[in-house]
This record gives sequence, structure tokens and C-alpha cells, in this order.
Amino acid sequence: MSTALHHGKPRTPSVAQLRAFVAVAEHRHFREAAAATGTSQPALSGAVAALEEVLGVQLVERTTRRVIITPLGERVAEHARRVLGSLHSLTEAVEAARRPFTGPLHLGVIPTVAPYLLPTVLRLVRDSYPELELHVHEERTPSLLEGLASGRLDVLLLALPAGGAAPTRDIPLFDEDFVLVAPPGHPLAGRTDVPRDVLLDLDVLLLEEGHCLRDQALDICREVGADAAAGTTRIAGLSTLVQLVAGGLGTTLLPATALDVEAGRSDRLAAVRFTAPAPGRRIGLATRPGSARSEEYGRFAAALKGVLRELPVRIVE
Repeated sequence: MSTALHHGKPRTPSVAQLRAFVAVAEHRHFREAAAATGTSQPALSGAVAALEEVLGVQLVERTTRRVIITPLGERVAEHARRVLGSLHSLTEAVEAARRPFTGPLHLGVIPTVAPYLLPTVLRLVRDSYPELELHVHEERTPSLLEGLASGRLDVLLLALPAGGAAPTRDIPLFDEDFVLVAPPGHPLAGRTDVPRDVLLDLDVLLLEEGHCLRDQALDICREVGADAAAGTTRIAGLSTLVQLVAGGLGTTLLPATALDVEAGRSDRLAAVRFTAPAPGRRIGLATRPGSARSEEYGRFAAALKGVLRELPVRIVE
């Protein structure tokens, strides 16, 4: 391995090299990382190799089946994310100073929110911010938080608190209840006054790991001492989960905003509502603290609250 010195002075990695390595660190796969960055796989692999040469260290172990990031590589990836985030803040500052609500805005959304809120969000952007170039990224929470920290994403729409290793500025939008969904012949079908401890006697189906909604449902079950059917299914989306309920395999918890879309597709489903206060979740925006567009995001959140009142939610004032 060559050293990181050139004519007696340390050599500085390029932005392209850092972006390539961060993509590989996030995807653990050269082909997927190349697709995510819009580059060819040979170019991305060459950029990572060039970064290793510049730094004089091995960052990646290449095998025939997968990519392994070395322990030092993990530390370098964290530094690279912060550097890229700072560079993104620089371009944000220039764009925000030029004119608000114009240019590109990369919005990350969790899968259990995207299908139910995006129509309202997109209508707001189309009607109120016609010069805003909105790019939507539907990903799970850990990937969204990584994208926010690295500058790949600008603002997130997800369940709060956002959490994650890097700090975020959270802007609450609304609270919504969870609704229990069961087959129509279930003894609880149609009731609106059930206590949470009914979960003790039910098979509650969950999404697979990586979804924050899974964690929220598990927390509710643990509160009453119930065991959810966590190990029996590996379901990636709410639509499939609801179909399992319609087929008689159990029950599940849906956010109120998803109820009409998911349960309304079938007459083999019945909603069961909890006695107040019902279990639920809080949805909001998350941005980088100190972002140059912070004021803009605050105004965007206020506008969102105005249009989200039409949904079965409680706006956080």
C-alpha cells in the first residue's frame, strides 16, 4: 500500500472519492452504490481505490459476494459524511440566499407514511411552490437518517423522535391513532371502545425489521405484556400485511392515515378502535440543525399543517 504523501505534503481526498466511498459504506455493494450515485461500477470502484491510495490505508475488503468495510474504514466513512454534509450546507446557504422555495429539495419519507401523505404533500408543492424541484426518496428510517447526515437528503418526513447517531432538528406535524385491523367475523370487529390489553389475547402481525412502525407496535404490545407474532412473518409493506389479516392469519395495527387506503380495498377487514387515549405515533419533519434553509423548512411545516387537517390526525400546534 502506498503512503499518503506527495512531495512531502499530505494529499487531500476529492469530493468524488468521498461520495463514492460513503455510497459503498451505506450499500455494502459496489453495483448498488454505483446505481445510487449515478456512476458506472468501474468508475466508483476506481474512486474508492484512489481514496485508499490517497489516505494510505485499506478501507474496503473486496470479496466475490460482498463488501466489508474495515474498522478504520467505518471511522473514515463517518468523517466523510460530515464533510459531505458541510459541503451540502454550503450549497444550501447559497440557494437559500438566492431565493427560498426554488431549486432542488430532496425529501425522504418512510414507507408507512409515503402512500398516505404524499398526495397531500405533492398537491401543496404543486400549488404553492411551483419552482421547487421536489425529489422524493422512500426509504426506511436508518437509511433516511444516514442520507440526511451526509447531505444526500435535505428534509425527512417520518415518525418522531427521529433518533439516529447524528443530531436532527425535529418539527412535529401531527399525532395519529393506531387502529386494530381484524377479519370481519372477529369478536372485536367494529368495536370502538376496546382497551389496549385486548392485545394479550391476539396474534398481532408485524412488518419486518427496519420499519419504525414495527418498533412502535412492539412497544405497544410490551406495555400490556403481549407477544406479537414477530418471528412468523417477514412482510415488507402494509398492503401485504393487511392481506394476511384478511386471510385470517391474525390482526395488525395500522396508523389512522393508512386505514381508508389499506382496509378500504377489501370487505374482509374490520377496524377496531381503542378506548382513549389510543396508542399512536407522532409524525413530523427532521432536518439538519443549523441548516441554511431552516427558516424555509419551518414555513414548509406550517403550510403542511394547514393541508393535513383534512386527514384523520391531530395537528400539533
